[in-house]
Amino acid sequence: MAAMKKAESVNLSDTFSEFKELKNIDRATMMSVLEDVFRSMLKKKFDTDENFDIIINIDKGDFEIWRNREVVEDDQFEDPARQIPLSEAKKIDEDYEIGEEVTDEVKLFDFGRRAILSLRQNLTARILELEKNNVFNKYKDRVGDIVIGEVYQIWKRETLVLDDEGNELILPKSEQIPSDFFRKGDSLRAVVIKVEMRNNNPLIILSRTSPVFLERLFELEVPEIFDGLITIKKIVRVPGERAKVAVESYDERIDPVGACVGMKGSRIHGIVRELKNENIDVINYTTNTQLFIQRALSPAKISSIKLNEEEKKAEVYLKPSEVSLAIGKGGLNIRLASQLTGYEIEVYRETDGEDEDVSLEEFADEIEAWVLDELKAVGCDTAKSVLELSDEELVKRTDLEEETIKEVKKILKEEFE
Repeated sequence: MAAMKKAESVNLSDTFSEFKELKNIDRATMMSVLEDVFRSMLKKKFDTDENFDIIINIDKGDFEIWRNREVVEDDQFEDPARQIPLSEAKKIDEDYEIGEEVTDEVKLFDFGRRAILSLRQNLTARILELEKNNVFNKYKDRVGDIVIGEVYQIWKRETLVLDDEGNELILPKSEQIPSDFFRKGDSLRAVVIKVEMRNNNPLIILSRTSPVFLERLFELEVPEIFDGLITIKKIVRVPGERAKVAVESYDERIDPVGACVGMKGSRIHGIVRELKNENIDVINYTTNTQLFIQRALSPAKISSIKLNEEEKKAEVYLKPSEVSLAIGKGGLNIRLASQLTGYEIEVYRETDGEDEDVSLEEFADEIEAWVLDELKAVGCDTAKSVLELSDEELVKRTDLEEETIKEVKKILKEEFE
């Protein structure tokens, strides 16, 4: 019996110490929850908890329960929870008289094994609930903040990351840069994008593809942005490929683009490395739409722009040598420029007259490289040199099929229409 009492006491002490070691739980909340659990046990056994005092020592990790009962005549004894017969009171102390209050300690093992087990389970459940709420409350105010965590487990669709307190964070595959590759134990940086309770469990979602992640990296690397001297107006990006960042300074003495890039690119290099060599264009923001579109299509140099304000469309004219720069690899540059400016941008080659010819290199985005190589191999370096030859002649001189040649000629003809 003594061994059982000792074991029950140890079990509860373990649970109590778990509770005591909870991080970031304020003392008042901890005391309130502990008292609540003990009072619940008292109500079950005595039908009331009103005449009990509970003393909890958080620092030592122990507690005491004291019961207060009124001394009554033996023949008037009716309520064991609130009253004590005079004969029984005198066993405690001979000096007790009718109407006085007797205070005695209630030992835990008096409640019985089942009650102690129930108390322990209740306490453990409340600890778990407090931990979950603590994690949720900690992160709900951190949406948009960068966190550093350790990769703990990697699955097909997501990666489990632990923060410095061992809390679980989720980085879905869809929120990872395509070239991201992590191993267990790696340290990673990401931004908190969503915090919610799912099935009574806190779910913290991270992202490395969100424009907010790029914005926070700029704040870390560029003091002028952190201090509010430079404002990021808008960010658009294709993660791991290319990003465009529009910045503005309210202080004329500060060059926002220069400050973001840093001396010899010192500030932007760290961001580029973090984003797996994502190509970042930093652009000076302006309310002048034509100038903003011109800057957004950097590094291409634009000859002229025609705007349709109502339909939010822009016709951009460039020299033939600048077209591929404006469009970018896979049309990425023009797509991001459209997203940044809010205008649907269409690119046109500028021609001075009928005699102007265009190098085949300028069609690299529309015609496959091996087809262009076949044409160059037979001395056709420009659009007109291809158009001057008949389909039969080109089939005979190259390894291209007639259908391919017709398609190529169609693309080249559109250049001069």
